[in-house]
Amino acid sequence: MNAPGDALHDALIAARLCAIDPGLGGMVLRGGDAVRDLVIAELRGALSDAAPMRRMPPHIDDGRLLGGIDLTATLALGRSVARTGLLAEVDRGVLVVPMAERLSDALAGRLAAVIDTGELVVERDGATLRGPARFMTVALDDGVEPDERTPAGLAERLAFWVDLTDVRATDIAPQPSAASQRSVQAASAEVLQALAATAGALGVDSARASLFALRAARAAAAFAGRDVIVDEDVALAARLVLAPRATRLPQTEDQTAPEPPPPPSDSDNDMGGEDEQSDPGPLEDVVLAAALAALPPDVLARIAAGRGRRVTRASGAGERRKSGTRGRPMGARAGVPGGGLRLSLIDTLRAAAPWQALRGGGAGVKIRRDDLRIRRFETRAEAVTIFAVDASGSSALARLAEAKGAVELLLAEAYVKRAQVALVAFRGRSAELLLPPTRSLARARRSLAELPGGGGTPLAAGLNAARELAETARGRGRTPFIVVLTDGRANIAGDGSAIRAVAEADATAAARAIGAAGIAAAFVDISARPRAEGAALAAAMRARYLPLPRADAIAMHAAVSAAQRG
Repeated sequence: MNAPGDALHDALIAARLCAIDPGLGGMVLRGGDAVRDLVIAELRGALSDAAPMRRMPPHIDDGRLLGGIDLTATLALGRSVARTGLLAEVDRGVLVVPMAERLSDALAGRLAAVIDTGELVVERDGATLRGPARFMTVALDDGVEPDERTPAGLAERLAFWVDLTDVRATDIAPQPSAASQRSVQAASAEVLQALAATAGALGVDSARASLFALRAARAAAAFAGRDVIVDEDVALAARLVLAPRATRLPQTEDQTAPEPPPPPSDSDNDMGGEDEQSDPGPLEDVVLAAALAALPPDVLARIAAGRGRRVTRASGAGERRKSGTRGRPMGARAGVPGGGLRLSLIDTLRAAAPWQALRGGGAGVKIRRDDLRIRRFETRAEAVTIFAVDASGSSALARLAEAKGAVELLLAEAYVKRAQVALVAFRGRSAELLLPPTRSLARARRSLAELPGGGGTPLAAGLNAARELAETARGRGRTPFIVVLTDGRANIAGDGSAIRAVAEADATAAARAIGAAGIAAAFVDISARPRAEGAALAAAMRARYLPLPRADAIAMHAAVSAAQRG
């Protein structure tokens, strides 16, 4: 893992590379407070004096962002007056987005669309106007919780993601020194193969990320004054672009530690063994090693969440629902107030302003039915997290203790977020609802402490009990999430018989019923050696599969919590 000073140094290098190649899009700077100003100043200093830099207000409206009607001037003059949007003002410059983790999906989508096309498309007075809007973006992410992050739709269009959370103003980072820039030749096939292999090993399935890595390698070569891309440039690109996007750890054939090599003999030295030891190996291995060294500290949680997926704003939050009366403001739409829908006066005036000249003179603003705009809000349903815990004899006592510890941490987290929790235990020949949905943390802990262990594994009964409880919660307007902690080895059928083949078939059917119901879930395989049965059941449930054979309670909690937000 990188030290704090290394993170700041990487951010300063990323700023220089963005200045060399604006096609890199920009960067996401998480945390860091005042330290981020050093990075922004580095980027500003590397650009020409004519390049504009603007900060986007957190609650900017579409008119100010994209351009449109200047409502105040239009009402004062009695004619349509246009104004330039922020994105047009920052053309060929830098857009700084504060509190990027709080951007709405709609606003992030509009920024992403302009970044993709490099132009603005604005409807004005019945005509479609187009203008250039090519800029770099610096997203300032002030999120504290792991799930509070810059929207994925915007972050994926920015090459560099740098976490400055642990960096302080007293940390001294070496300033990157630039040589005279030169034109860089096209990348070799070996470079392309190394970047593609590293992206595949880390689970980075976005073609945009690989292209960013290639552009970063070219910019790094130009920054160093080279006309060809060398191994150092490729390793830097993998560290800055691919490592923060990792969604899995590279798989190895043998997880055990290799035996130490025998001591070298005189004949080995005579045959040039010293030269062989200094050989860094294939470029793919060098680049992958550089990326692994830069993996973020919360990589387990990110892997569990799935990096390419959109994460919600709060841990344990329910699904989003539209509302016309309360919640988070989501802009306005055309409509008639009434029935609980509220009039948006400013948006109504803005819609009516361009048509005043055609509607005749006179005092006042003439408003038609088509001008009316109503306010929109978004609320979240109450969440219910249902834990289905395998308390059978096949789950060893040590693993059951770790599972209990993880569940207790998740229960505490759900309590803090004001979400309800429930606990289902299955052992012997049946499943038992130990804890109905509740917010009582003391009651939840008491039920968990009394959870016994031993007996058969009636997995089908446990899954069916969790599904029925989830469907009941959904019927009451809540958002259920099921967390199954088991080794996946069913040996008790739904009718209580101990026929393994029937038990496995019943468990598969119960898992498919959860998937068919569309209930979000996570399947935690707590066996010492995960087998195919667990992965197959998770696939049938359409749940995220988390094989955690060696994880302790804290690591298990982090992975499940991140999967719940995924």
